[in-house]
Amino acid sequence: AWALTGSGHFFTECIELMRHIPDMDVFVTKAGAEVIRMYKEDFDKLPKEVRVFKDTTASAAPVGLFYHGFYHTLVLAPATSNTIAKCVCGISDNLATNVFAQAGKCRVPSIVFACDTAPELETMAPDGMVKVYPRRIDLENTERLKSFEATEVVEYSGGGNVADDDIGRTDDPVRMYLREMGSVELLSREGEIAIAK
Repeated sequence: AWALTGSGHFFTECIELMRHIPDMDVFVTKAGAEVIRMYKEDFDKLPKEVRVFKDTTASAAPVGLFYHGFYHTLVLAPATSNTIAKCVCGISDNLATNVFAQAGKCRVPSIVFACDTAPELETMAPDGMVKVYPRRIDLENTERLKSFEATEVVEYSGGGNVADDDIGRTDDPVRMYLREMGSVELLSREGEIAIAK
Protein backbone atom coordinates (compact mmCIF):
# COMPACT_ATOMS: atom_id res chain seq x y z
CA ALA A 1 0.00 0.00 0.00
CA TRP A 2 1.18 3.56 -0.71
CA ALA A 3 -0.36 6.71 0.80
CA LEU A 4 0.11 10.11 -0.85
CA THR A 5 -0.24 13.32 1.17
CA GLY A 6 -0.26 16.96 0.13
CA SER A 7 3.50 17.36 -0.01
CA GLY A 8 5.22 18.45 -3.19
CA HIS A 9 8.67 17.59 -1.80
CA PHE A 10 9.89 14.62 -3.86
CA PHE A 11 6.37 14.18 -5.19
CA THR A 12 7.35 13.57 -8.80
CA GLU A 13 10.05 11.12 -7.69
CA CYS A 14 7.52 9.18 -5.60
CA ILE A 15 5.13 8.99 -8.57
CA GLU A 16 8.01 7.74 -10.73
CA LEU A 17 8.83 5.01 -8.19
CA MET A 18 5.18 4.01 -8.05
CA ARG A 19 5.20 3.47 -11.81
CA HIS A 20 7.56 0.53 -11.25
CA ILE A 21 5.47 -1.30 -8.62
CA PRO A 22 2.77 -3.61 -9.93
CA ASP A 23 -0.17 -4.77 -7.86
CA MET A 24 -0.26 -1.88 -5.40
CA ASP A 25 -3.08 0.08 -3.82
CA VAL A 26 -2.66 3.86 -3.62
CA PHE A 27 -4.45 5.91 -0.97
CA VAL A 28 -4.73 9.59 -1.96
CA THR A 29 -5.71 12.30 0.53
CA LYS A 30 -7.69 15.34 -0.60
CA ALA A 31 -4.51 17.41 -0.31
CA GLY A 32 -2.65 14.74 -2.28
CA ALA A 33 -5.22 15.05 -5.08
CA GLU A 34 -4.56 18.82 -5.16
CA VAL A 35 -0.81 18.25 -5.46
CA ILE A 36 -1.37 15.76 -8.29
CA ARG A 37 -3.18 18.52 -10.19
CA MET A 38 -0.58 21.19 -9.33
CA TYR A 39 2.29 19.01 -10.56
CA LYS A 40 0.25 17.94 -13.58
CA GLU A 41 0.70 14.27 -12.74
CA ASP A 42 -1.81 11.54 -13.32
CA PHE A 43 -2.19 7.87 -12.57
CA ASP A 44 -2.57 6.79 -16.20
CA LYS A 45 1.06 5.69 -16.32
CA LEU A 46 0.79 3.45 -13.25
CA PRO A 47 0.60 -0.30 -13.85
CA LYS A 48 -2.94 -1.39 -14.75
CA GLU A 49 -3.17 -3.55 -11.61
CA VAL A 50 -2.86 -0.49 -9.33
CA ARG A 51 -6.03 0.51 -7.51
CA VAL A 52 -6.47 4.13 -6.40
CA PHE A 53 -8.57 5.00 -3.35
CA LYS A 54 -9.42 8.68 -2.87
CA ASP A 55 -10.27 10.40 0.40
CA THR A 56 -14.02 10.73 -0.19
CA THR A 57 -15.67 9.05 2.79
CA ALA A 58 -15.70 10.01 6.45
CA SER A 59 -14.90 6.49 7.63
CA ALA A 60 -12.20 5.71 5.03
CA ALA A 61 -13.72 2.29 4.33
CA PRO A 62 -10.87 0.94 2.14
CA VAL A 63 -8.54 0.78 5.14
CA GLY A 64 -10.36 -2.38 6.24
CA LEU A 65 -8.16 -4.25 3.77
CA PHE A 66 -5.31 -4.01 6.32
CA TYR A 67 -7.30 -6.31 8.61
CA HIS A 68 -7.56 -8.96 5.91
CA GLY A 69 -3.83 -9.28 5.25
CA PHE A 70 -3.85 -7.58 1.83
CA TYR A 71 -0.69 -5.56 2.53
CA HIS A 72 2.78 -6.48 3.66
CA THR A 73 4.06 -2.87 3.84
CA LEU A 74 2.72 0.67 3.88
CA VAL A 75 4.76 3.41 2.22
CA LEU A 76 3.69 6.88 3.33
CA ALA A 77 5.49 9.16 0.92
CA PRO A 78 5.96 12.01 0.65
CA ALA A 79 4.68 12.84 4.14
CA THR A 80 3.93 16.44 5.11
CA SER A 81 4.85 17.80 8.53
CA ASN A 82 1.11 17.95 9.25
CA THR A 83 0.76 14.23 8.45
CA ILE A 84 3.78 13.42 10.63
CA ALA A 85 2.32 15.43 13.53
CA LYS A 86 -1.02 13.62 13.22
CA CYS A 87 0.69 10.22 13.10
CA VAL A 88 2.74 11.07 16.20
CA CYS A 89 -0.36 12.20 18.09
CA GLY A 90 -2.53 9.29 16.97
CA ILE A 91 -4.90 11.44 14.94
CA SER A 92 -6.35 9.59 11.97
CA ASP A 93 -8.66 12.07 10.30
CA ASN A 94 -7.72 11.63 6.64
CA LEU A 95 -6.95 8.68 4.42
CA ALA A 96 -3.15 8.79 4.90
CA THR A 97 -3.24 9.05 8.69
CA ASN A 98 -6.00 6.45 8.83
CA VAL A 99 -4.03 3.88 6.81
CA PHE A 100 -0.97 4.60 8.98
CA ALA A 101 -3.03 3.92 12.11
CA GLN A 102 -4.54 0.76 10.65
CA ALA A 103 -1.14 -0.49 9.50
CA GLY A 104 0.09 -0.08 13.08
CA LYS A 105 -2.94 -1.86 14.54
CA CYS A 106 -2.48 -4.74 12.09
CA ARG A 107 1.30 -4.92 12.57
CA VAL A 108 1.98 -4.03 8.96
CA PRO A 109 5.41 -2.32 8.78
CA SER A 110 5.41 1.29 7.57
CA ILE A 111 8.05 3.24 5.69
CA VAL A 112 7.53 6.97 6.08
CA PHE A 113 9.39 9.44 3.86
CA ALA A 114 9.25 12.58 5.98
CA CYS A 115 9.74 15.84 4.10
CA ASP A 116 10.79 18.16 6.92
CA THR A 117 13.99 16.58 8.20
CA ALA A 118 16.52 19.43 8.29
CA PRO A 119 16.45 23.08 9.39
CA GLU A 120 16.78 24.21 5.78
CA LEU A 121 15.73 22.37 2.62
CA GLU A 122 15.50 23.06 -1.08
CA THR A 123 12.70 21.43 -2.98
CA MET A 124 11.04 21.55 -6.37
CA ALA A 125 7.75 23.42 -6.51
CA PRO A 126 5.57 23.40 -9.64
CA ASP A 127 7.23 26.64 -10.76
CA GLY A 128 10.84 25.88 -9.71
CA MET A 129 13.14 25.39 -6.74
CA VAL A 130 12.18 26.93 -3.39
CA LYS A 131 13.76 27.03 0.07
CA VAL A 132 11.83 25.61 3.00
CA TYR A 133 12.63 26.20 6.68
CA PRO A 134 10.83 23.55 8.77
CA ARG A 135 9.77 24.60 12.24
CA ARG A 136 11.41 23.07 15.30
CA ILE A 137 8.17 21.23 16.13
CA ASP A 138 8.20 19.63 12.66
CA LEU A 139 11.74 18.33 13.19
CA GLU A 140 10.85 17.10 16.69
CA ASN A 141 7.80 15.22 15.43
CA THR A 142 9.89 13.48 12.78
CA GLU A 143 12.30 12.37 15.52
CA ARG A 144 9.37 11.13 17.65
CA LEU A 145 8.00 9.09 14.77
CA LYS A 146 11.35 7.30 14.48
CA SER A 147 10.64 5.63 17.84
CA PHE A 148 7.36 4.05 16.66
CA GLU A 149 7.27 0.28 16.47
CA ALA A 150 7.41 -1.20 12.94
CA THR A 151 7.93 2.29 11.46
CA GLU A 152 10.99 3.19 9.43
CA VAL A 153 11.39 6.92 8.87
CA VAL A 154 13.58 7.64 5.87
CA GLU A 155 14.87 10.96 4.72
CA TYR A 156 16.85 12.36 1.86
CA SER A 157 20.19 13.72 2.99
CA GLY A 158 20.91 15.69 -0.17
CA GLY A 159 20.10 19.28 -0.95
CA GLY A 160 16.96 18.96 -3.07
CA ASN A 161 15.04 16.83 -5.47
CA VAL A 162 16.84 14.05 -7.26
CA ALA A 163 18.13 14.96 -10.69
CA ASP A 164 16.95 12.98 -13.70
CA ASP A 165 20.40 11.42 -14.14
CA ASP A 166 20.40 10.32 -10.48
CA ILE A 167 17.37 8.01 -10.73
CA GLY A 168 19.47 4.85 -10.78
CA ARG A 169 21.52 5.56 -7.65
CA THR A 170 21.30 3.06 -4.82
CA ASP A 171 22.00 4.98 -1.60
CA ASP A 172 18.48 6.39 -1.13
CA PRO A 173 16.67 4.19 1.44
CA VAL A 174 13.24 4.46 -0.18
CA ARG A 175 14.60 3.56 -3.61
CA MET A 176 16.71 0.73 -2.16
CA TYR A 177 13.69 -0.75 -0.42
CA LEU A 178 11.37 -0.37 -3.38
CA ARG A 179 13.97 -1.72 -5.81
CA GLU A 180 14.48 -4.76 -3.58
CA MET A 181 10.74 -5.16 -3.05
CA GLY A 182 10.16 -4.97 -6.80
CA SER A 183 12.59 -7.81 -7.45
CA VAL A 184 10.66 -10.26 -5.24
CA GLU A 185 7.81 -12.11 -6.90
CA LEU A 186 4.61 -11.13 -5.13
CA LEU A 187 1.59 -13.25 -4.48
CA SER A 188 -1.51 -12.64 -6.52
CA ARG A 189 -4.55 -11.27 -4.70
CA GLU A 190 -6.01 -14.76 -4.78
CA GLY A 191 -2.81 -16.17 -3.25
CA GLU A 192 -2.84 -13.57 -0.46
CA ILE A 193 -6.50 -14.29 0.28
CA ALA A 194 -5.83 -18.03 0.39
CA ILE A 195 -2.99 -17.52 2.90
CA ALA A 196 -5.08 -15.10 4.99
CA LYS A 197 -7.85 -17.71 5.29
